[in-house]
Amino acid sequence: MTSGYPGFEPVLTTRIPLQESERKIVWYDEYVRTGGYEQLKKAIKMAPDEITKLVTDSGLRGRGGAGFSCGQKWSFIPKEKKGLHYLAVNGDESEPGTFKDRYLIDYDPHQTLEGCAICSIATQVDVIYLFIRGEYHRQIKVLEKAVHEAYEKNIFGKNSVIGRPLECYVHKGAGAYICGEETGLLEALEGKRGWPRIKPPFPAIAGAFGRPTVINNVETLCCVPWILERGAEWFKSMGTKSSPGPKLYGMSGHVNHPGVYEAPLGITLQESIDMSGGMKGGRHKGSICGGISMGVLGPNELDIKLDFDDVRFRGGCLGLGTAGMIVMNDKTDMVSALRNCVRFYSHESCGQCTPCREGSHWMRKILDRIVDGGGRQKDLDMLLELEKTQGIMPGTTICGLADGTAWVTRTFINKYYDEFSARVQPDGVKTVKLTINAGRSNVLTPMGSNTR
Repeated sequence: MTSGYPGFEPVLTTRIPLQESERKIVWYDEYVRTGGYEQLKKAIKMAPDEITKLVTDSGLRGRGGAGFSCGQKWSFIPKEKKGLHYLAVNGDESEPGTFKDRYLIDYDPHQTLEGCAICSIATQVDVIYLFIRGEYHRQIKVLEKAVHEAYEKNIFGKNSVIGRPLECYVHKGAGAYICGEETGLLEALEGKRGWPRIKPPFPAIAGAFGRPTVINNVETLCCVPWILERGAEWFKSMGTKSSPGPKLYGMSGHVNHPGVYEAPLGITLQESIDMSGGMKGGRHKGSICGGISMGVLGPNELDIKLDFDDVRFRGGCLGLGTAGMIVMNDKTDMVSALRNCVRFYSHESCGQCTPCREGSHWMRKILDRIVDGGGRQKDLDMLLELEKTQGIMPGTTICGLADGTAWVTRTFINKYYDEFSARVQPDGVKTVKLTINAGRSNVLTPMGSNTR
């Protein structure tokens, strides 16, 4: 059981010991011995709408980043079936600081598959695609073996226990961050370049191969069997009113015991740090709260609740995201940290939307210049102007990648403005007179450090 939170009984990680040396992969036979697939048997006897209503009543919100109601998403799938329905499971997990889904696949893959099968009954799905990050070599092998076992036991296949054919495939991504966005994932699934689609139409109406498609995160689907077993009220007894249920927190950075921990939604930032062994190497300076796209919580925000609302409204971040926490101590250079984040987005922009493609590249060059010592005061103003002009929120891009660039920039600069201001020159660009005779020299230019 992977919980360092006092008095909490883990459910999603109940088969995964806290001590790493005790962990092992739970294959089909052991999964069944410990109660696995019992809820699938229960779901087979239920009407699809009954399952959807139960999940909706539980308040389960997507654990992949957006926090949208899982049951409501299922309800968008047309009831009148006119062809194939698909389920795309988002296990791409390319958000920096996020590794919780890998953990579930690593040790308890059948929990995900049971959630997929129950979802397939509720939404009349015919084909499941498990979209997994291409760099997850070990996890791919684990998942493929688990799917093979499920076929042997007729969880999937032409003679599936659900009473009709149900196919399941593992699809490997090719390392693109943008494929974590649901419509970019669908494009990649169809063998195309991973470019997000303009919506509408939404995936529930025209998703994979133009057919109705449910897209859910690995952790989200793992919650479903537990809701069927223990009920909606049990699920709502954990967490907060608007963010119920258990949550996996991926703790990394300057903590003594990094790893994945299960706790209720709504614990404070301080409690999450204590849960992972406390601060390492210094006092708390900041924490990226849910993958870098969500922004950063500052040194005086340790009382912020880690749920889908408090992080946003009191913490000033985009949201809780994946709850992939990157904790930073007081020795962290926040200017370099932001430069690393923006450099990532500049590299991972698919290039489809001009504000994202050009804006993130421009922001990276400005931050390179500041880090190299040639920054100007007006560079900070320019960064804060640029972050307001790109993303879904200002209506200039198709997907939310640019919003991630904007929010991480906004929160870092606003919460650590003095540190940024101290790194720029108020009197314009600092120039260095150099005479280059031969070889390669590092020349400080207005747009950063270039080698000529």
